[in-house]
This record gives sequence, C-alpha cells and structure tokens, in this order.
Amino acid sequence: MQTIRGPGLFLAQFAADQAPFNSLPAIARWAAGLGYRGVQIPSWDGRLFDLDRAAASQDYCDEVKGICAEAGVAITELSTHLQGQLVAVHPAYDAAFDGFAAPAVRGNPAARQSWAVDQVRKALTASKRLGLTAHATFSGALAWPYVYPWPQRPAGLVEEAFDELARRWHPILDHAEECGVDVCYEIHPGEDLHDGASYEMFLDRVGNHARANMLYDPSHYVLQHLDYLANIDIYHQRIRMFHVKDAELNPTGRQGVYGGFQSWVDRAGRFRSPGDGQVDFGGVFSKLTQYGFDGWAVVEWECCLKHPEDGAREGAAFVEDHIIRVTEKAFDDFAGAGTDRAANRRMLGLQP
Repeated sequence: MQTIRGPGLFLAQFAADQAPFNSLPAIARWAAGLGYRGVQIPSWDGRLFDLDRAAASQDYCDEVKGICAEAGVAITELSTHLQGQLVAVHPAYDAAFDGFAAPAVRGNPAARQSWAVDQVRKALTASKRLGLTAHATFSGALAWPYVYPWPQRPAGLVEEAFDELARRWHPILDHAEECGVDVCYEIHPGEDLHDGASYEMFLDRVGNHARANMLYDPSHYVLQHLDYLANIDIYHQRIRMFHVKDAELNPTGRQGVYGGFQSWVDRAGRFRSPGDGQVDFGGVFSKLTQYGFDGWAVVEWECCLKHPEDGAREGAAFVEDHIIRVTEKAFDDFAGAGTDRAANRRMLGLQP
C-alpha cells in the first residue's frame, strides 16, 4: 500500500487577471498558504504557464519547478482538458468549442484538430521535462450527440465513432509512451469516454495501450447514478489520477439525471464543494489506499453555491483529513506468538 499524496489543487478554476491569481509565483504561494502541497497546472492558461516554451526548453521547465518549490508546492500534473476536447469534436459543437482553440484555427475544424493534437503532444513532452508521470485530459467526443438512442441509432454508428476516436488518439498515446507519461482521461459526461463501458470500448480499440489510463472523479459518477466505489474495484489498475470533487443527485417529480435544461443551482444533480455533497470520500480514500494508488488527491473546486476561495480553503483541510497514512504493521501483531514451518505443521496435525 501507498500513502496518497496531497492535498493538491487544480488551478484552472482560480486563474484570473487579479492578484494573486494572475501569475504562477503568486497563485502557488496562495495555494501553499492554504495548506496545499501540490498544484495541477492548466497548460492553456498563459498567465500561469507557457506550453510552447515548456515543450522546447528544459531550462524553462526547471524555472517553473523552482518557482513552485520556492512557494512550497510541487507540480502534480499538467492538464490539457480544453485541448484534449478538441482532438474530437462533433460538428454540432463546433461553435461552442471554437473558443477553446487558438484564434488562428477557429472556424477551421481540421486546423483546430491538428492544433489540439500538437498541444497535447507538447504537454506530454513538457510533462517529461518536468519529471511528471501522469497527464490530465479529455477524450473529446464524436458519438456524444447520440448518447440516448432516439431516434434509433443506425447499426455501426457508435463503432465507427470509437474507431475514429482511437485512430486519433493512438499516435498521441505512443508519444506518451516515449515520454514515460500516462494519459489520464477524465471520465466525464460530454466526452465519449464518460463511463466504464465507453472507456472499455476505447481501450479495446487502442490495443489496451499501457498509457491509456483514467482520471477518477467520483462527482461525475454520482451525477450518472453510477457506483463510484465499485468503479475503483474494477478499474484501480488504470486509475492514475484523482480529482477530489463532490456532487449531489436529488431527483424530484420534475427532473432527474438530465436536469431539465436548468441552471446548475436548479438542477437535480449539482457539483458541490468537498464534503458538501453525497460522495462517500471515506470510502473513496479507503479503496484507493487499499489498491495502492500513489498519486495525488487534487481538489477540483466546482460548486454552484459556495465562494471558490472558501471552497479552496476548506478543500485543503478536507483532503488532509481524509488521506490515510498507511500502516507498517498488522493491528494484531501484539498477539503474535512467533512461528516457523515446523510449528505450522504441528498446528495442522501434520508430521514435522
């Protein structure tokens, strides 16, 4: 068993144009002051990180590590959630997702996808330079508009979508192998990889690639009414990253999982700050510890009610309280009488 590292904080929801959220040195000091020991950096946010420089320059990566170390935090991982989303975009979402891309490729889906692939590859290279072993991203989606089978899905539609998704990601996964970095897909509604079954469809098509792993976030499973503890039992060997995010699902006579097109605050399923929702984090931390997860517990703050700075402050203490320092001895060692093979055989009524 391993003791989970943490607490860490995903900086994406906090980066802003105002201090201390507008530069890496300042936001890293702010996070450390709240009790965080690590930060997960959004690679697309130029206020905090220059991805092009990081992919090309070891000196720059050493500088970034030094900034964080001086502030008192480690870098847990880099994230390409926005760029990974653009590796596969159904045309229905072209306009909605265009804002995730560099201005030069907006309005040109083919150029946008090439840019996104290059971004993820650069982030993997940068991760290697930073000494990181895991990377956070989204899979993107081609089949998501057809998630509910009405009208009836034509035969082969979903299979074709996953074949293409795998074709796009396989070279990236091979680059990840060259870098020694796991690609950790956040299993998330809106992505073609949104539950265990869809992840397995993808994994089969990339030949069970060793680098095609999971970012475990129980909040997204609560909102799907999926057994998030059993998910750890099934996929623990593939879970290489962990977001500590809470959620609640309170269906009514008017709405349930789909939310009735309501705002987040009025949905039956809502994201909440850690400890304010329905996730059994005692069970989650116990399961991950049992299976030897040795990564970071990273708070991803999303809440429809609480102020983000309050959520961040409370999140550090919440994770600290849930990390289980693993034992080095059995609890009943005090009753051990000492033994050897001859004694064991005598206890079993066997000849020495």
